Amino acid sequence: MSTPLFESTIKSLPLLGRGKVRDIYAVDADKLLIVTSDRLSAFDVILPDPIPDKGRVLTALANFWFERLAHVVPNQLTGIAPETVVAAGERDQVAGRALVVKRLKPLPIEAVVRGYVIGSGWKDYQATGSICGIPLPAGLKQAARLPAPIFTPATKAEAGDHDENVSFAVAQANCDAALADALAGTGKRGAGLAEEARNAAIALYSEAAEYARARGIIIADTKFEFGVDAAGTLHLIDEALTPDSSRFWPADSYREGISPPSFDKQYVRDYLETLDWNKKAPGPRLPAEVIAHTAAKYREAYERLTGKTLG
Repeated sequence: MSTPLFESTIKSLPLLGRGKVRDIYAVDADKLLIVTSDRLSAFDVILPDPIPDKGRVLTALANFWFERLAHVVPNQLTGIAPETVVAAGERDQVAGRALVVKRLKPLPIEAVVRGYVIGSGWKDYQATGSICGIPLPAGLKQAARLPAPIFTPATKAEAGDHDENVSFAVAQANCDAALADALAGTGKRGAGLAEEARNAAIALYSEAAEYARARGIIIADTKFEFGVDAAGTLHLIDEALTPDSSRFWPADSYREGISPPSFDKQYVRDYLETLDWNKKAPGPRLPAEVIAHTAAKYREAYERLTGKTLG
C-alpha cells in the first residue's frame, strides 16, 4: 500500500477548495486538478483516520467507468496527465489519485438513482409506501429490487451538512435558477438539463448495474454529478460508480429482508453505530482492524469490477 494522503499540499497551483474527499486546484481558466485524498467521511463527518489507497482506488475505478460509459454522456476528462501540471516535487501527491478535468458549471443537484429499497429509501417506503414521492408497489421487503430504477434527486450540501431529497420539479427549478447565466445564449434552460441529467443517470446506472451483476456485484443505488460547458452540453463530472458514491453488495450473499453486507463504507458506518458518538465533528478514531478491513473492501470492489489489481 502507498503512504496514506489525508490532505494534499500542492503549492504550484491555486487551491480552490476541499470537499469531503477531494481537493480542487485551478490549472487555468478551462481546467481543474482534482486530487482524491484517502479521507473518509461518514454521516457527513470527515473522520480523522485516512484509508490507505482509497483515493487511488476511487480514481482508478472512476476512470474505468468514465471510459466504459463515455458513449452515454460526455465526461469531464481531458486526457492530460496530472503529473504534468504540478511542480516536480509534488508529483507523488497526484500520481494515481488525481485528474485534470474540464472546468464546467455544475448542476446544483445530486443525481441519485435507486435500484433497490434500502437506506433512507427503505425508511421512506415504510412510512409512506413511496420513495421521495414516487409510489411503489405494496409489500416490498427491505433490499427488494425495484420494478425499474428510479431517479430521486437531492440538493448538494456543503461539507458537514446533509443532502436533502427534493422532488424532480424542485430539482428543475433549482437548475433553472443556478444555470441561468451559464446558459444565456445557448437556447437551453436548466429545467431541460435536469431532465437530460435524469435520463443520463438512469441510463448510466442501468448499464453499469448489468455489467456489475455479471461480476458478482449488485449496485443497489448510486449518485452522479453533472455539469455543463459553455455550449450547454451536459457532462458527467466528479466521480462515477465508486464505493464512495454507490452501495455495492456481493451478489452471492444478497437476499431480501436484510441489509446485505457491502463493499462500500457501510462497514465503517456499522462500526460507528456501536459507539457513543453524536455523529457530529470531530469524528472518532478508527481501530486498525476497521481501517484495514475497509481498505480491503475498496480494493476488492475495484478488482471484481475491472478484473485488474491496483498497482
